Amino acid sequence: MTMHEPSRYRPAIPGAPCPPARRGLAWLAVLVFACLPAFAALGETRAWLDRETAAMGDAVTLNIETDQAGVAPDYRPLAAGFELGQPYRSDRNGRTLFGIALTPRRSGALDVPALAVGAERTAPLRLQVSEARAQVPRGDAFVEVVVDDPAPYVQQGVGLVVRLHYATPLLSGELVQDAPDGASLQRVGDDVQSSREVGGRRYHVVERRYLLVPERSGPLLLPPARFRGRAAAGFFEDFFGGGGGRRELSAQSPPQTLQVRAQPANAPQPWLPLRELRLRYLAAPAAGRAGEAVEIAVEAVARGVTAAQFPDIPVPRVDGAQVFPERAETTERFIDGGPQLTVVRRYAVVPLAPGRLRVAGPRIDWWNVRERRAEAATLPDLALEVAPGNPDATSAGGGTVAPSPSDAMAGNAVPSSPASAGNRLWPWLAAVLAVLWLATLAWAWSLRRRHARGAASEDATAGAYRSRPVLMDLRRLLDAGSFDEVVRMLQRMADPPAADLDALLARLDDPRQREALEAMRRALWAGDGDASAARVALRSAFREGPRWKATPAAAREPLPPLYPER
Repeated sequence: MTMHEPSRYRPAIPGAPCPPARRGLAWLAVLVFACLPAFAALGETRAWLDRETAAMGDAVTLNIETDQAGVAPDYRPLAAGFELGQPYRSDRNGRTLFGIALTPRRSGALDVPALAVGAERTAPLRLQVSEARAQVPRGDAFVEVVVDDPAPYVQQGVGLVVRLHYATPLLSGELVQDAPDGASLQRVGDDVQSSREVGGRRYHVVERRYLLVPERSGPLLLPPARFRGRAAAGFFEDFFGGGGGRRELSAQSPPQTLQVRAQPANAPQPWLPLRELRLRYLAAPAAGRAGEAVEIAVEAVARGVTAAQFPDIPVPRVDGAQVFPERAETTERFIDGGPQLTVVRRYAVVPLAPGRLRVAGPRIDWWNVRERRAEAATLPDLALEVAPGNPDATSAGGGTVAPSPSDAMAGNAVPSSPASAGNRLWPWLAAVLAVLWLATLAWAWSLRRRHARGAASEDATAGAYRSRPVLMDLRRLLDAGSFDEVVRMLQRMADPPAADLDALLARLDDPRQREALEAMRRALWAGDGDASAARVALRSAFREGPRWKATPAAAREPLPPLYPER
């Protein structure tokens, strides 16, 4: 985006009064240019792949997001290295998301070129493509399990992908992956369907994703993933009465053993094993005014961790200013076979006096599981030039009250009258009121934070059959809680409590509420849509409480039938 050079103002003549209109325009210009980096970050066109590695024959998805209206990407430069699928688009919250499936034409490191999108261009990307997997046909159905790290560290988040391949139409089925002893296993997102060719035969593929977290070091035996289902019978089987138009299918993956490494002796504490960690400023102002808040925003992108495992981005202690942090915004996705977490932490800095203010950059110590070494992610310090909070009350050289031009011309040297004494008292009263307001704001923020933390901890540890929450509890979590906390509370509000999110969706009678939950799940786990817009829709849909069906719906099968049962 093009940024113009700020206008040049003529310097003021010393001792001459500055007109209020010009003074207001000058401060407005300072604030606008201080916020330009944040506006640029919000308005850029960006592109990303759903994974960074793939095998020959596998398709990856290229996502492009822009805030330009009435434009579309030019996909033609991609045809040299990829087979292009059918493009799609979706519009949400003033931004447009484009997507297209890419199938590599060769193995090795492939460059995804920069694409023109209206008046802007995306950044080039890199995809590592390996040779086609040596698969042997295993009948009409087989299951494979892939982990993104066969030798993880203890408490490291491991991405686990279960793929069901089937070559015949399914009527129904169930795909199960049991949790191993000594580790936790959590399902992530929705099933993803695709197709691929294996051994000269075309298979449909259902991909299910999990997050595996080892709890102790040593060998970890991963149980096989199992599938049982019913498939449509072939013509000859149906003609000769083989199964009445259907037949049973079963398959399972071979068991695997992961070698879990212990925490190294020289690892930084708290223990944070990651594949990658990046920090950047989303808002980094260079100027401010005494007594007025400026916003600083820091983004952390971590691979191999969830929001529950990631520590808070540290809030700096700033000499000569008060700092008010906001609740962290988290987005969890599953990219390249593993979890990826994006955390945005915003905090307001209120300078107490004019001058130069130093805000220390954040630092997070972590353990690089790829390089097997300790590292630290840091950002540089920020330097803020703080201007006086009330230019009318102080002169440029000090803190004394400057005489007005009319007083100087008239030579007012008489003792101050009661009215003039009252005028000198007002700045002190304003300063006292400002300090009291800041103290009240800090007390209210700390009280709300303690209340939110206590409520979240209570929701996470309480049993499913304790006293049912009321509408005020739900509204509080809709305003300040996470998506998982809202789902857990809705599960407990059902009668009887719902077992999981799918069961909760089946129990809700309002299609608007079901759509809000689905949109939030897609935004957080599949990267489809704007998480902020989804949260607003979720808060609006459940503001008056959930609407339940008259009778609980039957729980649907984990793997829904791909063809209707006749």
